[in-house]
Amino acid sequence: MSVEVTKLANGLTVVTDRMGHVDTVSLGLWVGRGSRSESEAEHGISHLLEHMAFKGTRRRTARGIAEEIEAVGGELDAATSVETTAYYGRVLREDVPLMVDILGDIIRNSVFDGEELAREKHVILQEIGAARDTPDDYLFDLFPQAAWRAQPIGRPILGTPETVMGFDADALRAYLGRHYRGPEMVFSAAGAVEHDEIVRLVSEQFADLPSDTGPEVQSAAYSGGSLIEARDLTETQIVLGFPGVGTRDTDYFAVQALATLLGGGMSSRLFQEVREQRGLCYSIYAFHWGFADTGVFGVHAATGPDDVAELMPVVVDELARVIDDVDAGEVGRARAQLRAGLLMARERSSARASQMARHILVHGRIVGPEELVSLIDAVDVDTVRRVAGRLLSGAAPTLAAVGSVDAVPEVGWIAERMASPGQPVPRRRTATG
Repeated sequence: MSVEVTKLANGLTVVTDRMGHVDTVSLGLWVGRGSRSESEAEHGISHLLEHMAFKGTRRRTARGIAEEIEAVGGELDAATSVETTAYYGRVLREDVPLMVDILGDIIRNSVFDGEELAREKHVILQEIGAARDTPDDYLFDLFPQAAWRAQPIGRPILGTPETVMGFDADALRAYLGRHYRGPEMVFSAAGAVEHDEIVRLVSEQFADLPSDTGPEVQSAAYSGGSLIEARDLTETQIVLGFPGVGTRDTDYFAVQALATLLGGGMSSRLFQEVREQRGLCYSIYAFHWGFADTGVFGVHAATGPDDVAELMPVVVDELARVIDDVDAGEVGRARAQLRAGLLMARERSSARASQMARHILVHGRIVGPEELVSLIDAVDVDTVRRVAGRLLSGAAPTLAAVGSVDAVPEVGWIAERMASPGQPVPRRRTATG
């Protein structure tokens, strides 16, 4: 494996993966802090801070940052998630020093100018509005709020209009100072890269970061429940979920396989039964979100209001059936999909860089492709049946729905039907949330 790892004196980890057949480098800084690191009063500040990193430093204006990177044909972007914030890009190999310098500048020297801050708050308010106006985006804001009630991990990453408008430059500086610390950060690069050069450049830019760890992240406790909102929509959007596992859990890949065989492609159970055999929806899929200490397993479907009453029991019955009924052929297909997805992603330098950063943040080490493939190949029929029982037997369901919701059943009925599939379907009495 061509991966090299160096930990700086302040705890920041530098990891590189040389790919001899490319002329570009994907690189960036991953911070092990995201929306679940925020207090209630800080809801949305991680995302705002990510936006403001590009809005001017002591050395560069916002326009200057954009022009300088685009003058060499490079790309620069950022993203905030539940557990990480990433600042990353791609350049030709000769422009790596420029990219590292810009990344260091935006993290360490942002000025948080008042006018820029006011404009960016307005942009984020529009982003919040756009998410609410997009039913499936809004649905996936409701779903984690139902799964992890009144916890940071369940809150929407963007924040609320009220919290976003309440932040000032001092709040941004205080949050950055508490959370952007050496042990919580990984600088990752893949492509036409020289490890020693990256270590030297990163050391020059980030050597003065604090070497102690930041505040502990609040642990999560899956609760389950429902958030239902009636809207006048052409389709009703529905997500049904159950507790999943964390990314460090030994069953992680078995749960990924379970999600794949249930709803990971056109040959999956849900696609075949719900779409191909019954024509109840255009799109249906299963997923599993794994976080450091928790996870959630879910099924998403969008269907016409008249089909909800038939759709829901079919989905629930398929989930109940998989606890006892799994065959080797579908497990083999799921393994093949997971294996191919992993190895195909490695053809992209950007995927390698982000994967290495995540491995360091989650596992404290790089998990090589051979080890990952072996973990996938170890999943068999008995393992999938066992994890299906672990996740789905007697678990509290999570349900989120947006649209015409009269026929959406209560979560109590879903739990009962999981225990005794095939029972009659009651219609929802009201369209309340």
